[in-house]
Amino acid sequence: MFSENIYVNSKFKNKIDSSDINPDSPPAPPKKTTTHESCLRFSRVLFILFTIYFLLLTILFSIALITLFKKYSQLLEEKAIIKELNYTRLECTKRHSLLKDKVWSCCPKDWESLSSHCYFIPTDAASWSKSQEKCSSMGAHLMVVHSREEQDFITKILNRNTAYFIGLSDPGHRQWQWVDQTSYNESATFWHPGEPSSDHEQCVTINRRSYPRSSWGWNDIPCSNTQRSVCQMKKIYL
Repeated sequence: MFSENIYVNSKFKNKIDSSDINPDSPPAPPKKTTTHESCLRFSRVLFILFTIYFLLLTILFSIALITLFKKYSQLLEEKAIIKELNYTRLECTKRHSLLKDKVWSCCPKDWESLSSHCYFIPTDAASWSKSQEKCSSMGAHLMVVHSREEQDFITKILNRNTAYFIGLSDPGHRQWQWVDQTSYNESATFWHPGEPSSDHEQCVTINRRSYPRSSWGWNDIPCSNTQRSVCQMKKIYL
């Protein structure tokens, strides 16, 4: 009786096992991965947004840094000029300005003031290039003339028997240039009659002639000639 039960159970077990490994049975369906794909997609979007945000921050930071650097450089330049010139005294006038931090316009002592510029006349004579170097050492440049008012102002304090270099020269082919790189305006020039007169005279002086009428004007001369000069600089604002 006992052995018979074992036989029956064994047959039943074999039957179940054989049905489980039936090769004709369909494969189990794959598990759904929708949640996993959604997470990956969200991660990509988040990474892209973070990258864009980081780039925008980098650009804004760069712009702020460049602006700060420019202002700092300008401040250093102003301080360097003042230090280099060794001004013991500035002569200032109060100005009406929207800039609350800069209400005084100043020229160094013994410089002449007109509009937004200061003018100085060195006592020694030199070539055009040496004269420009002298002005440059004081934070200035040879005078640039753009109006009759400016020329009339400076000629009132010049010696009428002396010629003075100004910041106009010809590098070649009569292409006149100002030392401060402003454009040469032929309609605002003050040449003496018959000037400029020679291609070999490439630097300009301002002097007074009595013929055909007594007047101040420009004359081209060789750059190696030694003359006095007029220096010009922008006013210092405090």
